[in-house]
Amino acid sequence: MALADPAGCAKGGEDNNPFPDIIELNVGGQVYITRHPTLVSVPGSLLWEMFTQKNVRSLARDSKGRFFVDRDGFLFRYILDFMRDRQLVLPEHFPERGRLQREAEYFMLPELVKLLAPKLSEQNSLGDDPCQSDPEELSPGADTGRSLASAALPSAAPGGAGGAEGRRAGFITIGYRGSYTLGRDSQTDAKFRRVARIMVCGKTSLAKEVFGDTLNESRDPDRPPERYTSRYYLKFTFLEQAFDKLADAGFHMVACNSTGTCAFAHEQTDDRIWTSYTEYVFYRE
Repeated sequence: MALADPAGCAKGGEDNNPFPDIIELNVGGQVYITRHPTLVSVPGSLLWEMFTQKNVRSLARDSKGRFFVDRDGFLFRYILDFMRDRQLVLPEHFPERGRLQREAEYFMLPELVKLLAPKLSEQNSLGDDPCQSDPEELSPGADTGRSLASAALPSAAPGGAGGAEGRRAGFITIGYRGSYTLGRDSQTDAKFRRVARIMVCGKTSLAKEVFGDTLNESRDPDRPPERYTSRYYLKFTFLEQAFDKLADAGFHMVACNSTGTCAFAHEQTDDRIWTSYTEYVFYRE
């Protein structure tokens, strides 16, 4: 007996259509549920090519049977909204305009590419060129009265935002929680646990300049470049790797602090769990 297609929740309306009417997508780890007519609403697009073919087995799927697309899962929401309404609606301060244009080109949506192409719009004052390079994410037109230094930055570093002359001063704070279990008699029994998450606090533009693609922005995706955040964290868990990136960007550690607590691991033993929270403050002149 043939099993039902795990990637959909309903059967298609036409007998010759191998796809269900309701389709589940896994785009870069983000799950989307939409209708098949939405995915094929733009003839000639990549999704139209994928979901009008007869050989369903040729499409990649994840472990739960959902159709898998290896692209930016956060930005795909705007791709899907455009295919539904043929309109581009972005948050007031949207720092990913350049990356979204790249996604629109990948999904072969020329109308959306054209809407994203202008370097400066009245509704979205962030230009495309700064958003193309994730490291700096600066915009000369981001709020007319905001930070003259950011407006002068592109001309100060003609070779790229990573040049020494184009670097701005600022602080970045690195925080992490660590723990280890200490045995009864000696420290040789200590069992260290890996760092669960390295958090990044500071100005959005500086954090993206230093950490680039290793910066996880999923908890604060629409933060403007000139605003501050304490919700970013890194995709890796090695403090030394974070320190290397900060040193390469010209930052120096100027302060650090740590707090710790102790608790018994088991009521019937003397083993103790030590938990600490540590912050390192880095500054660049």
